[in-house]
Amino acid sequence: MRLVILGLPGSGKGTQGIRISEDFGIPQISTGDILRQAVKEGTELGRKAGRYMEQGQLVPDDLMVELVVQRLAKEDCRAGFILDGFPRTIHQAETLDALLKEKDMVLDAVLKLQVSDEAVIRRLSHRRLCSRCGADYNLLTKPPKEEGICDHCSGGLYQREDDREETIAQRLQVYHRQTKPLEAYYRDSGALSIFDAEKDVEEVSANIKGVLKSLSTTQLAQGPTSSG
Repeated sequence: MRLVILGLPGSGKGTQGIRISEDFGIPQISTGDILRQAVKEGTELGRKAGRYMEQGQLVPDDLMVELVVQRLAKEDCRAGFILDGFPRTIHQAETLDALLKEKDMVLDAVLKLQVSDEAVIRRLSHRRLCSRCGADYNLLTKPPKEEGICDHCSGGLYQREDDREETIAQRLQVYHRQTKPLEAYYRDSGALSIFDAEKDVEEVSANIKGVLKSLSTTQLAQGPTSSG
């Protein structure tokens, strides 16, 4: 099963991606994971991407898509994958589709986690991370037992610059400008499913799992296809 999961920062893509990965035995892959792995392995594409990263520049769309397709060719993706937050633009989506087609592959579903800007600001502005072990907390929904102290390692908690309200507002503007048009792109292809991600995490997870199980059953009934 080959999936893309879309949504605003703080919509729960990481949380739901992990659950899908565990339920269906397919890897969750983010842009950051791909870049770090390619640079670490010292591949030709990794070296090219590394030069942009060293200069503090964004990796160009075409190179980023090539890195994604290279990552998807690895053994652990044979049964499928979840692309977390990629593609981010129509150009990336079109290029990804073309490159997947060359490999006789297609996306089976695109999952959109729908949340309001207000909910995102509320979630992210209350997020705190442990400076020692990286544990994730939320002062509203998952507070530490002792204020400012990690439950696991007693490290101090801090707020990322990205999680300050003014920065969140800028990130939301970028998303709406660049990534929101992907909804129409994937809706036209018939691949898009939208989930209300302001509901309880367990309920959202159950709704996604139900759709994906139905999709799996349909694919089995239809027999082998180019996406299998």
